[in-house]
Amino acid sequence: MLFSDTYKTIASESKGLFKDRGSRFISIAIPVSSQEEIKSKLEALRKEYHDARHHCYAWVLTPDRQAWRVNDDGEPSGTAGRPIMGQLNSRDLTNILVVVIRYFGGTLLGVSGLINAYRTAAEDALSNARIIEKHVTEDWLVTFPYAAMNDVMKVLKEESCQQHSLNYGGQECSAEISFRASQSEKVTGRLRKIPDLTLSWLRTG
Repeated sequence: MLFSDTYKTIASESKGLFKDRGSRFISIAIPVSSQEEIKSKLEALRKEYHDARHHCYAWVLTPDRQAWRVNDDGEPSGTAGRPIMGQLNSRDLTNILVVVIRYFGGTLLGVSGLINAYRTAAEDALSNARIIEKHVTEDWLVTFPYAAMNDVMKVLKEESCQQHSLNYGGQECSAEISFRASQSEKVTGRLRKIPDLTLSWLRTG
C-alpha cells in the first residue's frame, strides 16, 4: 500500500516580533517531538518571560498532524491560539510549538486587533524559520546466521537502509536497521526470503 511518509517541520528555533499600540508580541517557533518536550519548553519560557501578561500558543505533533492544541492563556476566546494555529496549518507544519508572548502596552486592541497581532507575530517567527521535509521511518532488528551476511548486506545497500548497529557475535549476527516507512513492505519482503533470518519491529518515528 502506498502512502505519504513525508512531513514538514522546522530545522531549529526561530523568533519573530509584532508591535501594536504599545503592546509587544514576541513569537518563538520551536521544533518538538512529544507533549513532554512541549511542557518543558513552555515552563522554560514562562520562567524566562515571567513578567509578560500572556503566553499563548499552538502546537501540532505526529506526521499525520492528528495531535494538536491551542491555548489563549487569558486572552478572549479564539483571539490567540487559533490565529497561531492558522499559520501552522497554512504551512502544513507538524512537530512544532509556536508561543506568542505578550507584553501589554496599556491599550486594548479589540478582538480583530488581537487576532491580527497573534497571527502576524506567529507568521513572523515562521518566516524566519527554515522549513524542512522529513521522512517517517521504521526501525527493525534483523537477526541472521553469519552465512547469510552477504545476502543481508546486499538488500540493505540496494534499498538504502541505514544501519545503527551490527553484531557479528559468533555464528548469529544482528543489526538494527531503519528505512522509509513507504518502503516497509518491499524491504521486509526481501529480507524474509533469506533463510533463517528473523525480523522484529522496534519503532516508527
